[in-house]
Amino acid sequence: MEYGLRNQRELRNWVAAVLGIIILLVGLTWANHFYAVRNPGGNDFLVHWMGTRSLLVDGISPYSDEVAGRIQTMVYGRLAQAGEHQLRVAYPLYSITLFFPFALIPDFTLARAVWMTVLELGLVGLAIFSVRLADWRPGFAMMVSFVLFSVLWYHGLRPLINGNAVILVAFAAVAGLTAIRAKAEELAGVLFAFMTIKPQVALVFLIYITYWGFVGKHWRMLGWLFGAVATLTFVSTLLIPDWIIQNLREVVLYPSYNPPGTPAAIFAEWLPATGQRLGLGLTILLTIMLLVEWVLSLKHEFRGFLWTCCLTLTASQWIGLQTDPGNFIMLLPVLALLFAIIDERYRTLGKWFIWFLMIALVVGVWWLFMSTVTYGYQPVQSSVMFFPVVGLCLVLLFWVRWWAIRPAQLLYDRFTIR
Repeated sequence: MEYGLRNQRELRNWVAAVLGIIILLVGLTWANHFYAVRNPGGNDFLVHWMGTRSLLVDGISPYSDEVAGRIQTMVYGRLAQAGEHQLRVAYPLYSITLFFPFALIPDFTLARAVWMTVLELGLVGLAIFSVRLADWRPGFAMMVSFVLFSVLWYHGLRPLINGNAVILVAFAAVAGLTAIRAKAEELAGVLFAFMTIKPQVALVFLIYITYWGFVGKHWRMLGWLFGAVATLTFVSTLLIPDWIIQNLREVVLYPSYNPPGTPAAIFAEWLPATGQRLGLGLTILLTIMLLVEWVLSLKHEFRGFLWTCCLTLTASQWIGLQTDPGNFIMLLPVLALLFAIIDERYRTLGKWFIWFLMIALVVGVWWLFMSTVTYGYQPVQSSVMFFPVVGLCLVLLFWVRWWAIRPAQLLYDRFTIR
């Protein structure tokens, strides 16, 4: 009898929990819909919602001029003119596996609201997984603050409002690294394969993961990574046989209608005579630095490997591949690792420094954006947004490097009072 009552209580608790989660998600989606109705936008999502829907409903290639025209008409009320953002699909075709459920919703505003709910959950999950991956043990107040920080700082809120899938790509990266630590290499490979829907964000990181996996003989991870990408590519080819050519054309065109997205392009805009060479020099310097650290990382334990992954994610933003500050949510796990090491190393003083950094990153980056923004069909961020967070992360990563790459037991033995 007692066993049966206990089972009934557990069942009621589970039912109450599930109902609570459903009510929370419905309420969150309603709030997102309320926001979306009053604040048109979400263009990053619109491009892929329309591209996926056009393929599934009308059988039209998402890379076609016709689909681009549909997207432009929704945003501008007409076709885009010269000098305006062309709003064309540039993701690999297999990205439709991500956008498929949302493309089934015919009303864009409702689809955007549901998508925002998914991204919000992704941001919270990204923050929690980043903390766990870094072995950071913040108190309750700091943990809640870090989760709120992940949503409210500029590089979290901007991709959320724009509907940028980079939030889910960042989550896949952190979840994949967590799977590696848990020896679930098959899952890690699949998660890393998912990152390729935004190749410019994932490329350098996946090159390092491939190198690390090959030298370390992590064949299961590599097999599932390349097997998943090959399968997605093959299935996509069944839908549109020449989609790779069409996609490459869009990738080549992408920089021509976007703001400068590499240090070289930004420096060339600021310093026409020498900027291009300065950007090239930075690319060469970062490439050499990464190659050296990649080789050294083979001797590291997991935290040293994680530090190298974080360095790779950070440096890849400046290495010369077209990107955007909207993609810098990829640096949230970098901040979690930095905060973890600072907390361990400096204790009370470190906690105050972490609070200072979070406040400075929220207030300072938003202030910089508001001070430099220009307005077109939507607020356009200044190229200066490309530099503060990445630069800060690079400096802090090398500041804590010694503590990251040394085995924990060695540190304990060295600094424990006998």
